Amino acid sequence: MARLRKAARIWENPKAREIGERILLAPGDGVFTIDPAAIFGRRAPVEIELGAGKGEFIIERAAEFPERDFIAVELSATITRVLAVRCGRAGLGNLRVVRMDARTLVNLMLPEASVSAYHVYYPDPWPKERHVKHRLFKPTFVASLFRTAEPGATAYVATDVRDYAAEIFPMMAAAGFIRAVQSAPGADRTGFARKYIAAGKAVFSASFRKPRNLTSP
Repeated sequence: MARLRKAARIWENPKAREIGERILLAPGDGVFTIDPAAIFGRRAPVEIELGAGKGEFIIERAAEFPERDFIAVELSATITRVLAVRCGRAGLGNLRVVRMDARTLVNLMLPEASVSAYHVYYPDPWPKERHVKHRLFKPTFVASLFRTAEPGATAYVATDVRDYAAEIFPMMAAAGFIRAVQSAPGADRTGFARKYIAAGKAVFSASFRKPRNLTSP
């Protein structure tokens, strides 16, 4: 609770808020569509991190690949504001932040075959049986990941829950993704990842590629 209050105070600082608002995408009154080319003013490969937290990974990633564009997605208003300020202070022209439910973004707001890479690290496992319905990974969501990923795109996933990984990974394969050999670049670089690894917890990660040549049904 104290951390949330501290985070809220960051946004109350006019200078910090101005920095954050520069890269925070806000939906208008009508239907909101995420059009990367319009957002960044260029056509470049787009990577999206769903549940970016405070941005530890995506800021490093965007700095590492200036020829690519990056969108950090968060749902919590307070965390999104902290994320926007941190990303704004990084001074990267290829990074934007959006506050939105990841399911809304992927299912409804993105053009087909528009994303070069998805990063989904440590989504809430909702371990209690009555809360399973809140889990991010469901067949419909994974189908939307596949639809919005461009041919050859990669979806990177990591979780600290073995049972959740055992559900997610087959679900990705069932949607048409192919298990790739490369490691998930954010599996050990997010805030949660560093916390889990420091505590000696096991991490389960994988990469999934959308085939370049799809056979029509």
